[in-house]
Amino acid sequence: MTHSTRFVRSAAVAAVAAISVFGLAGCNAAASSDAATDSNPITISYLHRLPDGKGMTPVNEIVKRWNAENPSIQVKATKFDGAATDMILKLETDVKAGKADCLAQLSYAEVPQMFVKGLLEDVADEAAKYSSDFSSGAYAMMSVGDAVVGLPQDTGPLVYYYNATEFEKLGLPVPTTIDELSSDAATAAATGKYVTAFTPDEALSWLSAQSAAAGDSWFGATDAGWTVKAEGAGSAKVSAFWQNLVDTKQTLVTERWGEAFTQALDNGSLIGHVGAAWEAGFLLDSLDGTPAEGQWRVAQLPDFGAGAMTGPDGGSGVAVMKGCAHPAEAMEFTGWFNTQIDDLASQGLVVAANGTPATSEKMLRQFGGQDVLAELATASSHLNPDFVYAPGFASLTKMNETAAGVADGSARVADIFTTAQTTAVATLKDFGLPVAP
Repeated sequence: MTHSTRFVRSAAVAAVAAISVFGLAGCNAAASSDAATDSNPITISYLHRLPDGKGMTPVNEIVKRWNAENPSIQVKATKFDGAATDMILKLETDVKAGKADCLAQLSYAEVPQMFVKGLLEDVADEAAKYSSDFSSGAYAMMSVGDAVVGLPQDTGPLVYYYNATEFEKLGLPVPTTIDELSSDAATAAATGKYVTAFTPDEALSWLSAQSAAAGDSWFGATDAGWTVKAEGAGSAKVSAFWQNLVDTKQTLVTERWGEAFTQALDNGSLIGHVGAAWEAGFLLDSLDGTPAEGQWRVAQLPDFGAGAMTGPDGGSGVAVMKGCAHPAEAMEFTGWFNTQIDDLASQGLVVAANGTPATSEKMLRQFGGQDVLAELATASSHLNPDFVYAPGFASLTKMNETAAGVADGSARVADIFTTAQTTAVATLKDFGLPVAP
């Protein structure tokens, strides 16, 4: 039994307690009613928010292929065009009204809260049939306690992006450890360039993922309730690393989604970035047609002290909603759909399923011919399998507020993790969930 499996089993008490609090669940997954036949097919509805943009394989085209090959299990996919929060509200309303879609795309951070509210089915037995098709880290993100609510679709492991041309000019090695990254930062800063950016507006997912890369597991459970350890040894390493760069002005301090980040990329002052794998799809768009086109590469995240390990910054899975009349068939479709790696990669996803899709012409051009998706697939396989989210994780956006204080000098990086600790404990208690001392 792996450590990840032991965590899943140890969290059962907390998961059960959560369900009893919300009073919306308490029964096992609904059994399939009538057996499906070609002449009497069942219909599975699937609500998703994939982009379906230009040049992508449309979800309905993928589903059409499934329907042609599986006449007894027909799937109807619907794209939700509103905000993610609006989709969650719709799902909650529909479950309570008994008319929810059987399957829905959820971010990993949404899964625990949806489960403890009694909005998702526990399909652990069915999910186990497909677990070997995914990395253990991605598969764990669809777990809450003993329950498994669906299968992972895409991941957001942290990786390291760098301008290979500029690194060569400065004689910088591609960093494989944070000590090497710190050394590179000092050398680059002396020439007015930065090999990292500290981004306060991404603190929640970005820094928690680095803590995971350093070997920490923030959430667990005992018989006494949920445990929260956001200020572990890994978080201490992460905070010390960034505090040094901030103090010495050897990192660019700017919001990730502000104009200053792109400007620094465009003017060549930012030559490295610790970022999520999904950023590869658009990070370098502003450099198209410039002398810097094709200069950048992607590498594995430097070792934060736990070896070849990274952490999750985003990603989503397909979950079975409470009340689904045909959970086994729904999971059969999900197991197939989430392993259509080339089609899903065309949607801009870093696919959670094992295997490597073909890198697009655009990525090959922007990354100088590098097989980017192969590198990202390696990163996905290195996700910390013991780092999972807890109910209310999204409320830890208060970390971003504290991180803004680091930018103006009113807070320390370590304070961000303290905020995570206190906010997570308070949120779990607000949900009526037991928290172990």
